[in-house]
Amino acid sequence: MDHTGIDKLQTQVNKLQLEFADLKQIHLDTKSQYATSLTVLRDSTAHASNAAQQAAKAAEHSVLCSEKCVQAAQKASEIPLVEAVMAASEAATQAAQSALESAASAASAAASAAMAVAHHAEDASTTATSIAAEASRKAAQFAAQAVALSNKARDFADQALLKKA
Repeated sequence: MDHTGIDKLQTQVNKLQLEFADLKQIHLDTKSQYATSLTVLRDSTAHASNAAQQAAKAAEHSVLCSEKCVQAAQKASEIPLVEAVMAASEAATQAAQSALESAASAASAAASAAMAVAHHAEDASTTATSIAAEASRKAAQFAAQAVALSNKARDFADQALLKKA
């Protein structure tokens, strides 16, 4: 092989080495971006799960509030203070509304977590999503319970109004 043939071959080898180095760098950059995306996804899934759990807890507290309002409405209905019964009934209604909003928040957080898992199934994300879904289910149950208690408080208010009339 003559000298010009070797030079051409060396030039082609150099070009291939540069292309290989570029491809390697692109691969490393992509891998780094993918790892960062996974971390963000895992963290956002965990935050969504926590939000759903907190919303379920808020719904549970709304139920406790509704129970106290029903007790107040019942006691107030036994005495001639219709305004007190109405106030307790309204408080129970507001607590039920709070429970419904908490349930909606829990459902939204669970949906966010589920969407994250849909994009990339990872054990931590899957676990967080199942926790968020359970929290959403609990929040919905608490909301239903708060609405039932609100209705019960309204019944006491209606009874007090009938007694007054």
